[in-house]
Amino acid sequence: IESIWSLSQAPSFRHAKVFVLTTVAAMILLLRSGLLITSGNADSIALELKIVTIISILFGASYIARLVAPFNPSSKEIAFDGLLVALAGFVNFRQNLMIDGFID
Repeated sequence: IESIWSLSQAPSFRHAKVFVLTTVAAMILLLRSGLLITSGNADSIALELKIVTIISILFGASYIARLVAPFNPSSKEIAFDGLLVALAGFVNFRQNLMIDGFID
């Protein structure tokens, strides 16, 4: 949602890159890991949780890069909000992996 808003508010090549990357990540989540979580197989669920954890880490890294960049066409508040959502996702998925015993 943030990438759509940024692209619509200030169309630029930078925002288009962010939009493409978030669209690819959403497609991975929908097409690959969405099927794994509904399978009911513990190994598939563990793989799905690992995939979304990695994507949360990558999103967090991209938001940190946008926060420390000297020039960013979006406001820093938008990137910080995205970082908070990525952090919440990471903590949630990591917690599910640990509590359900998928990782030690």
